[in-house]
Amino acid sequence: MRVLGIETSCDETAVAIVEAPAGRGPVGTILANVVYSQQTEHRRFGGVVPEIAARAHLERIDGLVEDALAEAKLGLDDLDAIAATGGPGLIGGVMVGVMAAKGLAFARQKPFLAINHLEGHALSVRLTEQVDFPYLLLLVSGGHCQLLTVRGPGDFTRLGTTIDDAVGECFDKTAKLLGLGFPGGPAVERLATDGDARRFALPRPMWRKPGCDFSFSGLKTAVRQAATAIQPLSEQDVADICASFQHAVSRTLKDRIGRGLQRFKLEFPELQEKPALVVAGGVAANNELRGTLQALCDTNGFRFIAPPLHLCTDNAVMIAWAGLERMATGVIPDDLDVQPRSRWPLDANATALIGHGRRGAKA
Repeated sequence: MRVLGIETSCDETAVAIVEAPAGRGPVGTILANVVYSQQTEHRRFGGVVPEIAARAHLERIDGLVEDALAEAKLGLDDLDAIAATGGPGLIGGVMVGVMAAKGLAFARQKPFLAINHLEGHALSVRLTEQVDFPYLLLLVSGGHCQLLTVRGPGDFTRLGTTIDDAVGECFDKTAKLLGLGFPGGPAVERLATDGDARRFALPRPMWRKPGCDFSFSGLKTAVRQAATAIQPLSEQDVADICASFQHAVSRTLKDRIGRGLQRFKLEFPELQEKPALVVAGGVAANNELRGTLQALCDTNGFRFIAPPLHLCTDNAVMIAWAGLERMATGVIPDDLDVQPRSRWPLDANATALIGHGRRGAKA
């Protein structure tokens, strides 16, 4: 089975083709993976501008589909389905990808699959690793910070979520405060390697509190206050703030996720094999976070698994793979009148803690 995936939820325009043998195990083959990053267009604004992102998607999407087919040495008739991010995301960009996928599906009479962008992240690890359901998932990105139980495609239970900011947003705003440019996460991590993580005693929000929810707004404020107090900042000051901030984030996540590991064990005592903690999303590329979670899993008897670095950030491979996972379960494809969604929580039954309105729950 071969599925072409399209991802346009934010500032990457991406197209990929993924193959899995019929009657497959949970490992597939990437036949094509092309990504156009819009960082140049958005960098001077210090963040993603939705209108610019949507126009860039529209200008690039056709050429990227052609490039992906050429890289895979396939034609549209060789595909079994067309998948696209149906949400959540910037609605203008989501619309571009969905309409492109619908057009291809209609023209070649192929099944169309509207994929939840977050489910793409959640399932992407099974493309490269032998990971059975259920597993515990930490989803950390610029817009999301959630801890979920994954029982299968479309079957998620949220154990915890942020009550204010996402951890990736906190990285980006810290970088902007320190004048490090956009995107902020890689810049903060790079400078933190030369900094002293013990210099600034930054808070660890929600530390040792019941439950698995997260909070980062107080940490972000503390970083601003620490930087303002020692103006003007030297290069070493900036490096020390980055190191202290990154350390506080990793310690906070360690505390909250540690509670999730214990809760998962209680929920699934019958598991014969060592349970897995999977981390996905753009922040999953952070090496200190990976090291902290690896040590936490070693202590608690869990396997720590993360997708390869190039599959942590937004990409179409995960969208195509999620489409293959859905088709393998016998799910009926979506109608061509399905609507793009700016909000689409993985666990529709969970109480929304932030951002609930006419468009639905944010996360």
